[in-house]
Amino acid sequence: MSEPPKFEVIDRRKRKAEEEKESGPSSAPPEQKPAAAPPPGPRLVTNEGHREAAPEPAQPAAERELAEALPPPPSAQESHEQKAAYDASAQRLEDLIRAQNPSVGPQPPIGFEHLVQQLYLTAMLQMGAGTQEGQAPRVDIMGARATIDLLGVLAEKTRGNLSDAEDKLLQSVLFEVRMAFLELTSMMTMPKVPPPPPEGKK
Repeated sequence: MSEPPKFEVIDRRKRKAEEEKESGPSSAPPEQKPAAAPPPGPRLVTNEGHREAAPEPAQPAAERELAEALPPPPSAQESHEQKAAYDASAQRLEDLIRAQNPSVGPQPPIGFEHLVQQLYLTAMLQMGAGTQEGQAPRVDIMGARATIDLLGVLAEKTRGNLSDAEDKLLQSVLFEVRMAFLELTSMMTMPKVPPPPPEGKK
């Protein structure tokens, strides 16, 4: 096995003093002295002077047009005041419901899992799930596709910002609704085979 290369540390101050001693005093002003050749050996090269700003990602045209068409967002104070008014109104509604139905407990806070479950339920209903026995299923295949795509957008936009449990729930739900969509569209696009003719007839 070959030995690793050895690096020699050179004291530039000592080298410069020896060079001046050998050459003697110079009449040229210090700023006009030619630059000494760098000593042999490894040198550290930095690109700080040539550092360029990273280009910003291009914004899609549709997203840019949407941003231009939207009105300016509310200020932080407006959003805070509206949120406080909304919470107070929701609390009054919950108090009214509990006064009429004392057995109803307080509503749990809405979390990310409720959003995923709501979209999952909507997609499955749009694909005919929950149809009562004896009734023809009502399928909204294009609506189901849009809901499944919304789950995909949610997964893309929240990537890296979810807990392990939230990410597992979202990925499992997305896989399940996509599988149901594939099975349903396969049945819808499968060519219909005509029934066999009755016996005795050709």
